Amino acid sequence: MNQYVSQGGAVIDLPTDARNAFINKTYMHLTGAIFAFTGLEIALFKTGLVVPIMQAMGGNWMLVFGAFMVISWFATSLAHNRSRPVQYLALAAYVGVWALMFVPMIIMAESVAPGAIKSAALITFVGFTGLTATVFITKQDFSFLGGVLKWAGIMALIAIVGGFIFKWELGMWFSVAMVGFAGASILYTTSNILHTYHEDQYVGAALELFAGVAMLLWYVLRIFIARGDD
Repeated sequence: MNQYVSQGGAVIDLPTDARNAFINKTYMHLTGAIFAFTGLEIALFKTGLVVPIMQAMGGNWMLVFGAFMVISWFATSLAHNRSRPVQYLALAAYVGVWALMFVPMIIMAESVAPGAIKSAALITFVGFTGLTATVFITKQDFSFLGGVLKWAGIMALIAIVGGFIFKWELGMWFSVAMVGFAGASILYTTSNILHTYHEDQYVGAALELFAGVAMLLWYVLRIFIARGDD
């Protein structure tokens, strides 16, 4: 998970004012990323750009997914670069890639489960708020989740790639498991914000949190779509 931590004291060891400043910056950047993501989705649909995007994606989902994984890894790495402009560029690129990936999901949701997008967004918000509160109230170190998330992520990736190649049906239970994975990722990253990150890494921390939020929304929405298809 987060292997890009710079040297220096952890945020939890900083004076109260410095610690609060880091936390505020992190969540302000996360909020900005979420608003940017929402604005991009609205712009893509309002301008009709979703049509050429869907045509470009076509049946090349394996290539699209591969490109998404490569860009995501690259953006995550750059978000922990020492150069602040590079960090912001990485965050912007990551938000943009997620916005593109959500286009077919939103189209499907509107088709088979009207109203699912707002419901999924509300559930995601409530879940994220609860997980965040758990970390900040208990101050517990969830770093032990790192190894679990690593192996669970590898297994999930194998299942997804296998689904593309062999046409496996990754049904409701896979989505439920991935909701749990996204929740654990949010716990892990939020814990790192207190216990691991250095005070100049708020952009990278915001990107890691956004990744968990986007994944949680994606699989909650998939559950609504699956129920709508029944």
